[in-house]
Amino acid sequence: MSYDPIPAAHALRDARRAGAPAGPMPSGIAPNTLEQGVAVQVAHASLLGANPPGGFKIGATAQRMRDYLGVSEPIAGFMAVADIHCSRASLAFAAYRGVGVECEIGLRLAADLPPGPCSRAQAQAAVGEVFAAIEIVENRYGKPPLGDLGAVGVPTLLADQMYHAAAVIGVPAPGWRDLDLAAIAGRISVNGQQKANGIGADLLGHPFDALAWLAGCPTAAGFGGLRAGQVIMLGSVTPPIWLDGPCIVQVGFDGLGEANVTFT
Repeated sequence: MSYDPIPAAHALRDARRAGAPAGPMPSGIAPNTLEQGVAVQVAHASLLGANPPGGFKIGATAQRMRDYLGVSEPIAGFMAVADIHCSRASLAFAAYRGVGVECEIGLRLAADLPPGPCSRAQAQAAVGEVFAAIEIVENRYGKPPLGDLGAVGVPTLLADQMYHAAAVIGVPAPGWRDLDLAAIAGRISVNGQQKANGIGADLLGHPFDALAWLAGCPTAAGFGGLRAGQVIMLGSVTPPIWLDGPCIVQVGFDGLGEANVTFT
């Protein structure tokens, strides 16, 4: 019997509305493979009115993030248009649970990238803008800070957008084409205190290699490929910084500028 992703998609939507954990799901509806996890994610996006998405995030792009989360490869998730904010946004801390922030390079596509194998050169040619960005993540999986990933399972983590809650994007950098994006340094600060740093090469060796991976991954295929105008969060060059309460978060990358968000 073929797997029906709709019950699991409803379960994810209902859990978010209730502020309840996303998993573990009942065995009769839980996705058991990555393919099923993608199917649930696509169905969930449709339930939320977010298909086609405003963009995509890549989780665990950096090796240390994969080690941190205990996964063997990156995981991609859709982003709804309503969850993508411009820099200096003010967001309610209480609107999220188990809140973390990540230091990311983001971009906006100027051309479609169809699903399937993609080279770094093909990925770069599709990019219109590059900017510093913050991903807001939340632990929807139990015990802080990460939840019980063993119980929830990677397919459900994939279905549930890999911790994604929102994105904050900076002003596009006019000179990004002249930068060595693999070498640029990024840093994240909370209330003016630097918490962590990394470089662009942490993202699968090069940020555009991360974009090429996304274009060829099953999640992108499930949504019919990547489209011009979508925002792509290429992954964090640092582990997530888990927040205790209202604060100001700043991410900066050499040559790309900054992104800021205030939690009230």
